[in-house]
Amino acid sequence: MGLNVVILAAGQGKRMHSSLPKVLHPLAGRPLLAHVIGTARALKPARICVVYGHGGEQVPAALAASDLRFAKQEPQLGTGHALQQALPELEAGGDVLVLYGDVPLISVATLTELIAGGGERVRLVTVKLSDPAGYGRIVRDAKGEIRAIVEQKDASEEQRRIAEINTGIMLLPGTRLAAWLGRLSNRNAQGEYYLTDVIAMAIADGVHVEARAPAAPWEVMGVNTKEQLAELERIHQRRTASGLLDAGVTLTDPARIDVRGELRCATDVRIDVNCVFEGEVELGAGVNIGANCVIRNTRIGAATRVEPFSFIDGAIISENCIIGPYARIRPGTELANDVHIGNFVEVKASTIGSGSKANHLAYIGDTSMGRDVNVGAGTITCNYDGADKHRTVIEDDVFIGSDTQLVAPVTVGRGSTIGAGSTITRDTPPGELTLSRTKQTSIANWKRPRKAAKRTK
Repeated sequence: MGLNVVILAAGQGKRMHSSLPKVLHPLAGRPLLAHVIGTARALKPARICVVYGHGGEQVPAALAASDLRFAKQEPQLGTGHALQQALPELEAGGDVLVLYGDVPLISVATLTELIAGGGERVRLVTVKLSDPAGYGRIVRDAKGEIRAIVEQKDASEEQRRIAEINTGIMLLPGTRLAAWLGRLSNRNAQGEYYLTDVIAMAIADGVHVEARAPAAPWEVMGVNTKEQLAELERIHQRRTASGLLDAGVTLTDPARIDVRGELRCATDVRIDVNCVFEGEVELGAGVNIGANCVIRNTRIGAATRVEPFSFIDGAIISENCIIGPYARIRPGTELANDVHIGNFVEVKASTIGSGSKANHLAYIGDTSMGRDVNVGAGTITCNYDGADKHRTVIEDDVFIGSDTQLVAPVTVGRGSTIGAGSTITRDTPPGELTLSRTKQTSIANWKRPRKAAKRTK
C-alpha cells in the first residue's frame, strides 16, 4: 500500500485581509499551496488530496492537475473534519501524511525522515519555541513519551508553559485512521473536531507516538498574516541566494535578489542588486546582469552583458551580446551572437542575426533581421495596420538611417542603405540607397505662433 498525502487548505485566512484564498497568495512567484504540492510530489505518493473550502472553486481551478484529487470541506468544522472529507479520495489502508497549504517551506528531507520505516505508528513533527503562544502543546509523561496534544484554548496554565509545540504535520496509519476520525468529538473550547485528538486515541489503542524535529524551525512556519508571508519570502530568498553563492555565482548583495521560479547559472555569472528572475531562467558562463533588471523565462548565452534597468521576457539570447541599459526584450525574440540592443530599444517576436545593432531609441517588432545590420536611432517597424500584424524582413549588411519607418509587410534588400528620415512602404533593391523625403523648402517671412499676452485687469 502506498503513501497518501492530504494537504489541508480550506482555511479562510481572515487576517490576510484579502478576497484571495490564503493558500493562493504567492511566495517566490508561486502560490503557497503550490510549494507544498511540489514537496509532496517529491515523495512519490500514491495519492495527493487537497482539502479546500474558503474561496469556492478558486483553489482547484488554480492548481488542477492530473495527479491531484480535491475534496471540499463546507462548512469548515476543524482539522479532523477536514481529514474526514479526504478519506474517500485516498488509497485504502495506506499511511496518511498530513500537510498544510499555508506551511510552504517544509522540506523533502524532513518529510522523508518522518515517513521512513514501516510498522504501525504515529509520527509528529514538533518544534520547541521560545514563545509557543497560540500553538497546541506536546504533553509528555515522566518517561518522555508523548501522551497528548492540548490546544492553546483548552490548555491549563501548566500546559501553556510547555515549549514543545505541535506543527500539525503528522503521519497516521491508514488502517486505523477512519475509526479514529469517526470517534472525534467537538466538545472543546472552539467547538471543532480536532485532528490532534487522535493522538490520545492512538495511545489508548497501543499505537506508539513519536516525534521528529525539522532540520530548521522556519520549515514549519505558517502564514496567517501578510507580515508572516513577507517574513517567509525573505527566508526563502535568502536560502536561494545561499545556494547560488555555493554554486559560484557572484551576488553583489545576497539580500537583494528575488528568484520567483528556477534560476540556473553556469560558471562566473555575476548578478548586481535588485534583480528579479521569474519562471525558468538560464544564464551561461560569464553572464553579467546589471542592477534592477527583470528577466523572465529566458535563456542567455555565455559572456552576454545585460545593462541596468533592462526587462527581458520569453527570449533566447546568444553569446557575447550587449543588452541595455533600459532595453525591453519581449516574447518570441531570438538574438544571435554579438548582437547589441541599446538604451530604450524594444524588440518583440523578432530574430536578429549576428553582429547586428540597434543602439538607441528603436522599435523592432515581427521582424526577421539578418547579419551585420545597423539600425539608426528612432527607427521603427510599423507592423500593425489596425487589424493584423505584418512582418518586416531586413536582409544582411543593411544600414538603416535614423528616424526611419518600415511599413510592413516590406523587405529591405541585402546591402541596402536607407536614408535618414525615410518612410519605406515598398521592398528596396539590394545594394542601393533608398530614401523618401519631400524637397527641402524654406518659407520666407514665416513667423512661429506665439502665445497671446495675458490681459491684465
